[in-house]
Amino acid sequence: MAIHKGSSHKSKRGLETTSSELLVCLNGEFVPKSEAKISIFDHGLLYGDGVFEGIRSYNGLVFKLKEHLIRLKESAHTIMLKLPMSLDQMEETIIETLKRNRLRDAYVRVVVTRGEGDLGLDPDNCKSPNFFVITDKIVLYPESFYRNGMEIITVPTVRNLPEAINPALKTLNYLNNILAKIEAKNSNYKEALMLNHQGYVAECTGDNVFIVKNSIVQTPPTYLGALRGITRQAIMDVALRNDIPCQERILTRHDLYNADECFLTGTAAEVIPVVRIDGRQIGTGKPGKTTRKLMSAFHDLTRKDGVRYTL
Repeated sequence: MAIHKGSSHKSKRGLETTSSELLVCLNGEFVPKSEAKISIFDHGLLYGDGVFEGIRSYNGLVFKLKEHLIRLKESAHTIMLKLPMSLDQMEETIIETLKRNRLRDAYVRVVVTRGEGDLGLDPDNCKSPNFFVITDKIVLYPESFYRNGMEIITVPTVRNLPEAINPALKTLNYLNNILAKIEAKNSNYKEALMLNHQGYVAECTGDNVFIVKNSIVQTPPTYLGALRGITRQAIMDVALRNDIPCQERILTRHDLYNADECFLTGTAAEVIPVVRIDGRQIGTGKPGKTTRKLMSAFHDLTRKDGVRYTL
């Protein structure tokens, strides 16, 4: 792998780039965003054949970086995609990309595609995977949602069957979630609740879902169709450390409608309260005490649990 050292921003052609243009690490080379290109025959584009992770950095600390990279490795292993470098090298590349872009607070997207092949499905015809790291800002929801809570709606699109696409896999094929997002937007909602094929609560389009009932934090088990979220696990750990009972439990919409509190978790969303689902008010209609406590504890965690770097 060829990572250029030093503070100057250079493309793979050795030219200085403007300081305002983001640099992307593409297969070990730092190139300006406008020059970061891969083949239209890449199976990541043609078939969604690849894996990715979304990661956050907070004030020079990449939150849960090792956990994210382990999940990336496991997803790649399951779909028989060989990573082009070790996890330690990926970690170094992510840190270097953040440094090159002078970013202390950022969203990091790490992607490994199957690579360039032909128009057939056979992955063996893709000789070399593509690997790239993007670091940038991301804002999913307005600040008012975190103060006052958000409203979500259940959509017709159900979560993929676990027997077809295992929910533990974080792959580039996100069409299932995108269709649900479209349905939410068509109804003027920012986020959608997705059920599984049995009618049980699975997750939202980009976030895991939790409720609080009788002071117990509950979330659907991943085998029902939910991603094993890094933030989801962080919240479960934080709850236990703060003596808040937390459990995985099969949930229906009836359980959500009658919960005392509800909130969503995700790398980009962090922890966001939900105060209304399908027109039903949740609890008092305001972010609850337990949710606010977990939000505060999570923000404390983002200041100390991860890999630190300096610009």
